[in-house]
Amino acid sequence: MKAFKLATAILALTTGMALAENPMVGGAAMFEDKNIVENAVNSADHTTLVAAVQAAGLVETLQGEGPFTVFAPTNDAFAKLPAGTVETLLKPENKDQLVKILTCHVVAANALSGDIMGMIEADGGEHKVATVGGCEFTVMAKDAVVMIKDGMGNVANVTIADVKQSNGVIHVIDTVLLPAM
Repeated sequence: MKAFKLATAILALTTGMALAENPMVGGAAMFEDKNIVENAVNSADHTTLVAAVQAAGLVETLQGEGPFTVFAPTNDAFAKLPAGTVETLLKPENKDQLVKILTCHVVAANALSGDIMGMIEADGGEHKVATVGGCEFTVMAKDAVVMIKDGMGNVANVTIADVKQSNGVIHVIDTVLLPAM
């Protein structure tokens, strides 16, 4: 009987751990063995981001080996931009600007929230981050929430952290990050 209870407890613990592996994003399961694009296309909260990545020609890049840390703005984050901004950026003649904005959401590393918090603490409360797009943003934290200040002074909050991918990690954010103008 004792062995049965122990086995049941171990099974319950390992089942709980398996379920806790990756958070759901946009109503969809995120799988660690799939890449950033394969997971993002399933998130109902990231249809604008996926459309932008496709328009910018970055699908192949974000399906690459990585590692990448992607700060992934939600549809609501894009909706906060001035009216017509997304539609303008998606036009072929604005591809370079779209690529710049999107690659400013990508860091060439696999940085989980614990790693980011460690960098913030080591640097006295703020840490500069260089992105693939050539932007330099500042990460900081308040009440254990990672925040990113962009080149325009806007602050994005990480709303879902540590969504592990086969080629990196996604952190869902509530604001589109913009380069300094």
